[in-house]
Amino acid sequence: MSIVLTGGGTGGHLAIVDAVKEHIVSEKIYIGSVKGQDRAWFEDDNSFAKKYFLESGSVVDKGKIGKIFALWGVAKQVVIARKILKDNSVKVVFSVGGYSAAPASFAAITMRIPLVIHEQNAAIGTLNKILKPFAKYFISSYDADSPIKAYATKKIFFDKARVRKELKTILISGGSQGAKAVNEFALKIAPELAKRGIKIYHQAGERNLESVKAEYEKLGIEAEVFGFTKKMPEIMHEADFAIARAGASTLWELVANGLPTIFVPYPYAAGDHQYYNAKYLVDEGLAFMFRENELDENRVLDILDNTNIEDISTKLMNEISPNGAKEIAKLLEELA
Repeated sequence: MSIVLTGGGTGGHLAIVDAVKEHIVSEKIYIGSVKGQDRAWFEDDNSFAKKYFLESGSVVDKGKIGKIFALWGVAKQVVIARKILKDNSVKVVFSVGGYSAAPASFAAITMRIPLVIHEQNAAIGTLNKILKPFAKYFISSYDADSPIKAYATKKIFFDKARVRKELKTILISGGSQGAKAVNEFALKIAPELAKRGIKIYHQAGERNLESVKAEYEKLGIEAEVFGFTKKMPEIMHEADFAIARAGASTLWELVANGLPTIFVPYPYAAGDHQYYNAKYLVDEGLAFMFRENELDENRVLDILDNTNIEDISTKLMNEISPNGAKEIAKLLEELA
């Protein structure tokens, strides 16, 4: 008896898989793509009995001819996925969306294997929108009808949580791939942060790592600059405030950690979902948000100088249950 976890492509999607699989007792199988970050996350993960990386790719970002070829490619991968599900006696498929989830998800539907979908974002992704009517359960922290409201965040982000009382350290992050606008703003505001004695952790992205480090050296400012890291829970624990993108996993990790944040949504995210993710917290008075073109040094400094971070930090820690991943795993085990 096996449970398949599928989907990914990006760190945010994959973080859900990583959180949930820790609580699954049954044999676990992962189905992802040769593209994206799937292999980097799970190829050497021994907690999966088997791992399959298929030739799946995106359909939505292509022209008419490209879509035809892409859909034909998906159909071929569905045939492969059906064989994987049959050979491994799979009883339930858990999808986090993204193009790499398509083959296993469609295979599950055609084989009448229960499909459970986790939608991370406030704006539903294209694949999840198509598959939702066929899913046994559709899980979303933003959906009133969701059987589970808690977001599947790894336990370590709760373990490293703390109430912030004063601003000594800031985390500025454009994600592991980096963000030009966030990097440029970080370097612009860094001298003022240094004057206030605020230590800077800056996730500049792998591609921009050396150039951003060089700019800090020119400014004469010591900053912890990094690209991809597996130490984000520890870095969040050290930080008292954050400036970050609003991908769902990042957002809920910050919430779980109790870290007050100014969100800068990625402007080209599908359906502008990062904006709506952040808006959910902003509307509750638990976060701040600026579009990239709204980033202003004085406005950000005003927030840093005049926000009661202890109050927000405390409220954030009460906003999310630490049992999200465990609840989803329990649901999957029951179906299996």
